[in-house]
Amino acid sequence: MKYYNNIKSLWCGSLLLLAASASFTSCTDWLEKEPEAIVSDDEAFKNYRNFQGFIEEIYNSVPDKEKVNYCTAWNFGDDAVHNPEGYAHMDHQVDLGNYRNWWTNNQCWLNGDRSSLWRNSWYCIRKCNLGISRIKSLVGTDEERDLLLGQMYFFRAWWHFELMCYFGGLPYIDEAFDAVNIPELPRLSFQECANRCAEDFQKAADLLPMDWDETLTGQQTIGKNDLRINKIMALCYLGKCYLWAGSPLMKEFEKTKTGGVAQLLGASSNGKTYDYDLPYCQKAAEVLGRVLEMVGRGQTKYKLAEFRYANIYDHERDPNAESCYSDIFYTHKQSWNMPGSTEAIFRGVYPGANSANWNCAKIFGPKVAGLVEHDNIIHHPTANLIDQYGMANGQPIYIVKNGVYVLNPESGWDPTHPYRNRDPRFYHDIVFDGFHYVLQTEGLSAEQKKLDYCSLYTGGAMRAVDNASSTGYFIQKLVPHQCNIGDKWYEWDHQFQSYIPYMRLADVYLMYAEAQGAVDGPKSYASTTSLTAVGAINALRDRVNSDDYPMAHVQPNFLDTKEHFIDEVRRERAVELAFEGFRWCDLQRWLLLTEPPYTTKYSHEFERIEKDDWYFDSKSREPKHDPKDAQVSNFRKQELITRRFDSKHYWFPLPDKDTYLYKEFPQNPGW
Repeated sequence: MKYYNNIKSLWCGSLLLLAASASFTSCTDWLEKEPEAIVSDDEAFKNYRNFQGFIEEIYNSVPDKEKVNYCTAWNFGDDAVHNPEGYAHMDHQVDLGNYRNWWTNNQCWLNGDRSSLWRNSWYCIRKCNLGISRIKSLVGTDEERDLLLGQMYFFRAWWHFELMCYFGGLPYIDEAFDAVNIPELPRLSFQECANRCAEDFQKAADLLPMDWDETLTGQQTIGKNDLRINKIMALCYLGKCYLWAGSPLMKEFEKTKTGGVAQLLGASSNGKTYDYDLPYCQKAAEVLGRVLEMVGRGQTKYKLAEFRYANIYDHERDPNAESCYSDIFYTHKQSWNMPGSTEAIFRGVYPGANSANWNCAKIFGPKVAGLVEHDNIIHHPTANLIDQYGMANGQPIYIVKNGVYVLNPESGWDPTHPYRNRDPRFYHDIVFDGFHYVLQTEGLSAEQKKLDYCSLYTGGAMRAVDNASSTGYFIQKLVPHQCNIGDKWYEWDHQFQSYIPYMRLADVYLMYAEAQGAVDGPKSYASTTSLTAVGAINALRDRVNSDDYPMAHVQPNFLDTKEHFIDEVRRERAVELAFEGFRWCDLQRWLLLTEPPYTTKYSHEFERIEKDDWYFDSKSREPKHDPKDAQVSNFRKQELITRRFDSKHYWFPLPDKDTYLYKEFPQNPGW
């Protein structure tokens, strides 16, 4: 039997599979297994317990974007940059237009050493198809059969969908083909492929329970079922699948497709960014509205995590808060508890104790004088992202007109006090000038002690391009600033755990608002819910609103037209989902990836007017004034890099070796 080290062999796989292995191996590796290490397919599928063990490997194959290697990159939009030592990472390669680097970049989750979306997808799709084909051999109950089938239908769709987001439409593999009868399946367009995904997501939703703990089968693993696929997960991805299919890029590709493979004609997409495919958007709104109605009635275990802090800069939660926004992304001194709080809908498996210490815990802060340990690779936010965080009065600082950021006269933003009266999420997510970065300085060197407060003004101690910030900011949304040499939150006794969910409830509110707003405008609602499109955005703003840090609703000047409302929905996505890996896909599907001003990344430059002792007491080193109230001068933007993109950059290229296999599996246009 001939095995190919290419996409065909990943489709066909081997007929011999390890029932509950968490490892990923190639087809030829199976031939090298010792006989006692091989579990026959009859054994794997004979009862529920074994069959579920076969499926568990699929859960283990979901990439952890933060921990693909010791330092990784997952933000490919206009929101993030690495400093020079990290230029080999995929976000900078995207800046250069070098999309082909995804195939060889072992620190990119698309094809990393430890985890690979590309390889794992085809492998897990194969497992799903094999399992579905063998479900009749199961000796078990109808409930057990439904649970198994529901998971496999979900994952077959999920892996296809994740690939589609980066590579466009692909063949939809729904059979477990054998190695000697490999089909030459044609690529489908994105919408055609999305239709197939939607069918499987719907099947999964029909078969799966709301909560595994409430099933007889789930009682066997009660209290350990949070990560198992359920009805809500399937419905949420069904809605997302429809919204993506209805987005401007996918509609434009569908109009211009040739021979099943879509092409976007011309280098510019200007003017088409609001041109949604409304039937798909309506389907999305109906499904997502149904989920939000169930959430609103308390029929699900999911709800928005609370945004209540005694000290927002240090993420010190209010003692009366039942849940915590920060816990969505990381946990601290919670016995290595999996992040997600009440809000995470879909995640991969538990990442393992202390895993963050060797991966993401040390890639966000300043490396000046060893303030954060490890090498000088730093992943930090652009000023583009900072400008998305609007004002407490609900107004954006800038609006885009004719490809240029224009100051919004309604915002009240003052460039001499640039951090005053901002969206509360800014103070939670962003480290800015004057920020108290190191709280515990005992045992630090004299040089390190002088850096306990951030000097992020132009020429400041933390503006060095090689080991600090080229943009004037650090981010602490995913990893708190206490992960430093003084506070040492990344050390074992702090039990620091991190994980970025693939989907959380806030995203469902945002997707519903976009889909329903595109169909009938901001004040409309789907037939499945009483929540209006603008009401979904306001629910997220209500979550962060407090007496100390107020946050207003969407303002009337963004409720007059669909287009103005969609602009505000998109800005809300940039803020709420900042640094979670969604920005590139959003700019892509909105046909904005090649359009200014989204092609230029920039920094903020300014001079301090306040002296160092304005921020802290020189003797006690304790905070003296709130850094958000500091006065600065000559606040301005400065270009860092401009992407030279054209239409081909809307999709990543396929591996060349796979496109040579047969005519119906062509390369993406332009590559």
